[in-house]
Amino acid sequence: MTRRNGLALAAALAGTLALPPAASAQDAAFSGGTIKIGILNDQSGTYAEFGGRSSVEAAKMAVEDFGGKLNNIPIEILNADHQNKPDIASSIARQWYDRDGVDAIMDLTTSSVALAVQGLSKDKKKITIVTGAATSELTGKQCTPFGFHWAYDTRALAVGTGGALVQQGGDTWFFLTADYAFGYSLEEETSRYVKSKGGKILGSVRHPLSAQDYSSFLLQAQGSGAKVIGLANAGNDTANAIKQASEFGISEGNQRLAALLFTLAEVHGLGLKVAQGLTLTEGWYWDLNDETRAFGQRFMKRTGKMPNMIHMGTYSAVLQYLKAVKAAGTDETEAVTKQLHSLPVDDVFARGGKVLPNGRMVHDMYLFEVKKPAESKSEWDLFKHLATIPGAEAFAKAEESGCPMTMR
Repeated sequence: MTRRNGLALAAALAGTLALPPAASAQDAAFSGGTIKIGILNDQSGTYAEFGGRSSVEAAKMAVEDFGGKLNNIPIEILNADHQNKPDIASSIARQWYDRDGVDAIMDLTTSSVALAVQGLSKDKKKITIVTGAATSELTGKQCTPFGFHWAYDTRALAVGTGGALVQQGGDTWFFLTADYAFGYSLEEETSRYVKSKGGKILGSVRHPLSAQDYSSFLLQAQGSGAKVIGLANAGNDTANAIKQASEFGISEGNQRLAALLFTLAEVHGLGLKVAQGLTLTEGWYWDLNDETRAFGQRFMKRTGKMPNMIHMGTYSAVLQYLKAVKAAGTDETEAVTKQLHSLPVDDVFARGGKVLPNGRMVHDMYLFEVKKPAESKSEWDLFKHLATIPGAEAFAKAEESGCPMTMR
């Protein structure tokens, strides 16, 4: 062998040794070699207690309970504050998909945000599982092949709280409605249900998101003479409206407040003295049984609070997504979507849950009444369980939802 040929052979061998090892079949099945889930919600505004950082912790708990990784593939949770602005949320989602390799986005508090990100995710062929937003349009007219709605929706809230109050004689309603997609949807769903039970809608007034002064809106509601004032809002908006209604003495008269979307977190913040007697609908409560109590205590140790249905819905969504990825053997969107539609949902949030063709996860909902201060035995002992609403009653059938994918 000549010296030149020897040098050429040595160079070739060196080049071969420098090549990276071939990717395993397992690595090739997972984009970027990591499963990445984004939790996108309000962490500083009106809905910060509603979901916020506690939903991020719930997502991390789901990853830990799954085992922390899938075989040798790591699982990563990203999070960001969308500030309740669809343009900011869409920008973050686009960056997560294009630059950071995020596979799915969850929570998505605020209906306008959820609709915007779900639409973008359809174009990017990525999965969204909404746990924080309410509008039933997500699995209705604006449904997508890769969009799922998990914890609750406006239909379930209307059936629960609206139905209960009509049965108790609250047959005339006036609405204070948040002036965006969620508020409109909640007012529309509740109005439809109240009318179906023989009730009447006497009027409504809309207020801006994060309003501070509800006096003029409450005076209109009071002047309507309606037996029920429906608060078609959420988070701090609902809490502030209830506080000011109490100051006006509205709840002491013949009118009743209906908090159409109010969770354990907001009741705790408001206090029993003001919130007592409110009827509300949630998809979970820590004191339902031994399993929920045990999980609630785990969550309390991490966050200093008991979880509401948004936190638990996020836990369930992350856990179910990981189960679907495992069943599919890949994080490829269409394969995981197929598994999400076929796998039963059976965890501490939902027992016997199922996903409809339009992406709606059906599970039982619960009707609660807020306890009087004298009835509460501890800081988070806030609800009396009035009734369980079967999932098939709480949520619309896929063919009734208006989702184009389910229409024949």
